[in-house]
Amino acid sequence: MNTEAPRSADEIRAAVAALISPEPEDIPDHANLVLLGLTSLDLMRLSGRWRRGGIPVKFESLVADPTIEGWVRHVAAVTADS
Repeated sequence: MNTEAPRSADEIRAAVAALISPEPEDIPDHANLVLLGLTSLDLMRLSGRWRRGGIPVKFESLVADPTIEGWVRHVAAVTADS
């Protein structure tokens, strides 16, 4: 299994923090990640990395709810049958 595929809010938060620079603990679960500096290119890179890691995330779903809590829900939904 690829270790780049997130399995928890903390792992998603760390991946985002690596792109937008704040410390992971400074990113609230409900914060809009785009307003914090995450770009559409960053979103594409994350979704591609996570798909290669075995999690079939959808770029459109990440864009629709660009928050840690939204992404945790999406990852849980797409991995529920795994």
